[in-house]
Amino acid sequence: MSPLSPYLNLDPRYLIQDTEEFILPTGANKTRGRFELAFFTIGGCCMTGAAIGAVNGLRLGFKETRDMAWSKPRNVQILNMVTRQGALWANTLGSLALLYSTFGVVIEKVRGAEDDLNTVAAGSLTGLLYKSTAGLRGAARGGFAGFVLTGLYAVYNNWDHLKGVSVWHSL
Repeated sequence: MSPLSPYLNLDPRYLIQDTEEFILPTGANKTRGRFELAFFTIGGCCMTGAAIGAVNGLRLGFKETRDMAWSKPRNVQILNMVTRQGALWANTLGSLALLYSTFGVVIEKVRGAEDDLNTVAAGSLTGLLYKSTAGLRGAARGGFAGFVLTGLYAVYNNWDHLKGVSVWHSL
């Protein structure tokens, strides 16, 4: 085996890395848990909400100022709508993500397991609590919406596993 460089008397086989470069404590998982992912989820939802709200605000701003001539007051009104809608959507999605992440971490710690049941339960409780100010019927609708959305996510997340299991073969 020839050396890497005439100036470095080094066998290139020593430079090949077969393992990851991360140092983990003994017994630690190589994947992130729900608590570590909560920060990414909350921040990502806030940023996504701000972007969606800004686009929606731009649309509403153009719609509401359609009859005005291009001028400084029109521009200011459009910018105000973009800012207002961006903040509204960011707060809404950030609040939902905070509730979902909190419920997910608590359920994981109580159950001692991390699976799709935690995801669906956290989503259901998030919808229930978020819409609890709308009365019992509104809370039930919110819980059902959270259940459906997180249930669809759980099915999507396990689609490869579910494709291999056929209901008709078991009958």
